[in-house]
Amino acid sequence: MTSSDGLAESSETEHSIEPMRMGESEHGLSIDLVDDAAMSVVQGLADAGFQALLVGGCVRDMLLGIVPKDFDVATNATPEQVRATFRRARLVGRRFRIAHVRFGRETIEVSTFRRQVEDEDVVHDHSRRELRDRDSARSVDGMILRDNVYGTLDEDAFRRDFTINALYYDPIERTLIDYVSGLADLRARRLTLIGDPNVRFREDPVRILRAIRFATKLGFDIEATTDAAIPSAAYMINAVAPPRLFDELCKLLLQGHAKGAWDMLQRYELADALFPDHNTSSRSLEMIENAMAGTDQRVRDDKPVTPGFLIAVLLWDSYRERLAQHSDAMPLVEARESASTEVLRDQNEIAAVPKRFAQFVRETWLLQPRLEMPHGKGIAQFVSHPRFRAAYDFLLLRAMVGEVEQELADWWTNYQAADDEQRNTMSGALGPGKSKRKRRRRRGGS
Repeated sequence: MTSSDGLAESSETEHSIEPMRMGESEHGLSIDLVDDAAMSVVQGLADAGFQALLVGGCVRDMLLGIVPKDFDVATNATPEQVRATFRRARLVGRRFRIAHVRFGRETIEVSTFRRQVEDEDVVHDHSRRELRDRDSARSVDGMILRDNVYGTLDEDAFRRDFTINALYYDPIERTLIDYVSGLADLRARRLTLIGDPNVRFREDPVRILRAIRFATKLGFDIEATTDAAIPSAAYMINAVAPPRLFDELCKLLLQGHAKGAWDMLQRYELADALFPDHNTSSRSLEMIENAMAGTDQRVRDDKPVTPGFLIAVLLWDSYRERLAQHSDAMPLVEARESASTEVLRDQNEIAAVPKRFAQFVRETWLLQPRLEMPHGKGIAQFVSHPRFRAAYDFLLLRAMVGEVEQELADWWTNYQAADDEQRNTMSGALGPGKSKRKRRRRRGGS
């Protein structure tokens, strides 16, 4: 039953049970870890007469003693009521409508309590026209397409994904609320899906990637029943909207545990589904693993990372194969452009790579021939190219697996470390005959 304001009435529900409510001495969560902006949102909603609690990853991390990067608030206020409560709030999302409340440069995500999408909400046509007037909808395969039916706190707890993400914290009362034994799983370092894993993974296949992300990030084990359900639902991963799938891949591979995540993607046979054109030769896999490990090290060193670099590595062999197909039919420069465009176009059908990252990938590939055949003239200017460093790092990966000679990689390393006089000497030592021989030997290879 739903009230006139769009919220489910708080009468008895199928999940209407008494949760565990723990005080500060029991849960041990430090209030000092709560962000000022998040506290202001909770207090503002409470002052307006609404229930508001911190939920999800921020509560999980605080219980682990980790300072959260983001704070999420769950409330019985509708998105429109949240917007009316805060001057700097805006509504976002169609599939899952929420409010973003701005405090300076920080954004607090506020979601309304929701209930589970019902079986009678199945739709056969996923067009925007059919979904336009629906608050909730699921596909014939069981995947949730729209989830905007509001509910009560207990309904909200049981529709969340993992038990460790279904913990609520009231920072005003300093009380932890646990409906699903999430605290016990957290202390056991165990990742458990709420409900029937076979159903829950089909509802949202992205939960598979989230399971891998949390397992690798937190060092948790995936509970046996949850783990066993992944293979049968993995085929649905390509039904996820390509832009959303790319966002989830970024979260998975740029958190500092890309190597472990890649290993799990291969174990669940998801690597082929996400990157069907990636080569599975031992050399290619070694290059991918080295790139993942390098990305993890950059995260640990607090250096910038970009998904474009990993995409370039994952699709490199596919690009080279397309280039070989085109190089006999068109000029080499045109063949390179065509090959890069085609490979990225095909990948976009699965996980949509935004234009800025696609351009990064393309330039990293297209600069490889200039690194392979250094000419004295123009080298100093080439080193100042905005994408030179990424292309050079890519060359180092290729040298590590024997695709190019280590001597070439060392030359570029030494050139960058040299002073102006040494650079002039190194450039002058490059003979045109040597470059021509390289061009003939490696024509069409990169």
